[in-house]
Amino acid sequence: MSLKASVVIVSVVIAATAVLALENGLARTPPMGWLAWERFRCNTDCKNDPDNCISEKLFRTMADLVVSEGYADVGYEYINVDDCWLEKERSFSGQLVADRQRFPSGMRALADYVHSKGLKFGIYEDFGNYTCAGYPGVLGYLQLDAQTFAEWDVDYVKLDGCYAHPSEMDRGYPEFGYHLNRTGRPMIYSCSWPVYQIYAGMQPNFSSIIEHCNLWRNYDDIQDSWKSLETIFDYYGDNQDVIIPNAGPGHWNDPDMLIIGNFGLSYEQSKTQMALWAILAAPLLMSVDLRTIRPEYKAILQNKKIIAVDQDPLGIQGRRIYKHSGIEIWARPITPTFQNYYSYGLAFVNRRVDGTPSDIAVTLQELGLYNPGGYAVEDLYEDVSYGVLTPQTKIKVKVNPSGVVILRADVRPTRALAQQFLEARTPYDPYQQVFQVRRSSFQKK
Repeated sequence: MSLKASVVIVSVVIAATAVLALENGLARTPPMGWLAWERFRCNTDCKNDPDNCISEKLFRTMADLVVSEGYADVGYEYINVDDCWLEKERSFSGQLVADRQRFPSGMRALADYVHSKGLKFGIYEDFGNYTCAGYPGVLGYLQLDAQTFAEWDVDYVKLDGCYAHPSEMDRGYPEFGYHLNRTGRPMIYSCSWPVYQIYAGMQPNFSSIIEHCNLWRNYDDIQDSWKSLETIFDYYGDNQDVIIPNAGPGHWNDPDMLIIGNFGLSYEQSKTQMALWAILAAPLLMSVDLRTIRPEYKAILQNKKIIAVDQDPLGIQGRRIYKHSGIEIWARPITPTFQNYYSYGLAFVNRRVDGTPSDIAVTLQELGLYNPGGYAVEDLYEDVSYGVLTPQTKIKVKVNPSGVVILRADVRPTRALAQQFLEARTPYDPYQQVFQVRRSSFQKK
């Protein structure tokens, strides 16, 4: 019995003459950095919890650690404030005001501090009347707030969608992006536009979203649990034919923050999130207390080889190519390329929780890797090379429960064409090829 997953790319045509185009040239690879929300939420109690409340002290501390602990060296560069940084009221002149007790120096000073570390600074707002936590939103102040962010030297703006009508987002999100662009300050624009429309039963206009946003949310907020992660895996796998064509350099699907190093994931589950985020070409935005993270979780977040898969310049989002009895295989076309053949990131995921590792055995050809010259295959967590394997070679991996094995298969130039590959073949395209994985190839030990 065989399972076929047909991979179809959908062409998206964007009008080049749109008046409100963002045109910021940013996020050519998925953004990387640190974000407060999942770990620290809306903790504003600086009197009783001064070390963990949303304050300039917290963000300065995390900026220091991103640099001193080596995160910046592997690509993490944004320090992003989320909700609850504001006063409850605007100034007399209508400007946003940072909470005077928790951010006494103001947001421009915080941005300056982050920049002094060689990092970039991100901020949060909401398209509605209020943010999700009840602070002032941008509605009615789009131009003023965009200009304010530019004056504060902001590098990244996340615009949420609480207290806003989803039908107004098709106009409002592009308008705010237009005002950001008009400031002349390069600012990544992260939108929550699609997810609120999906919740409302609307079909998002992804042609417009791609044109106006650098990244966007499609699905629920991530929570600190394996269950939450699994729902995200399933959403992105089950809807991949719609989601994948929208991703590419400058515009990314955002499955939400990395929760590695917090409380809800085991070591194996943390490895799985990092691997699948790389396959999904996802933004890598850590939300963890960098003061207390354990070394083994820090090593996951700083795995240069997996980060390289995530940051691959082709910008092609990967997809789930096999799913059966708790076993999944995900694949992403990456560089280098040779002729019409791609290299690949390959993630073998064991969703079973029955307490014993599962053996997965499959040939490269069954995964859709046909290059006659073969592939140099490497395990990116174990740092083990498999050598150069031909398409007919069967590889066998042992995957722990709720764990992952992630391989990189780099295409090699053809040396001698084997006879079985001399027949006429349509040039290989990762989104026109049919992947075949035989269920009989999988063995549970």
